[in-house]
Amino acid sequence: MPTPKIRHLALFARDPQKLAKFYEDAFEMKIVHDKNNAFFLTDGYLTVAILPATANGSALPGLNHFGFKVENRDATMDQIVAAGAEKPLKRPADRPYAEYRGYDLEGNMFDVSQHGFEEVETEEDRERKGGAVAVGAR
Repeated sequence: MPTPKIRHLALFARDPQKLAKFYEDAFEMKIVHDKNNAFFLTDGYLTVAILPATANGSALPGLNHFGFKVENRDATMDQIVAAGAEKPLKRPADRPYAEYRGYDLEGNMFDVSQHGFEEVETEEDRERKGGAVAVGAR
């Protein structure tokens, strides 16, 4: 039997429309559905639902984190900043799955990885490949 694949994540946000716009601009995701202040975006593989967090506490904003595999990390980092977020920071060497960690406009954490999440790649592996770029420390 094939292994199940994650195809959908849900985020609760105080301003779903603004957050959807951030993901459109920073990661070139496409809105495929919007209704009642809920937005559904896709990168062609994964769908992210951005749902309204309510003041009565029925749903708190956020999710722990999720990751983006990118072709050009530097260009993506520039897009993230242009969309209004802080530049993601380099992950510690003992975190071998993703190179950088950032926060969206609502404080949700995301990882940015050029090598992907299918393999463990240590800092030494990255340096050997010439892919290490220092932008800050956690």
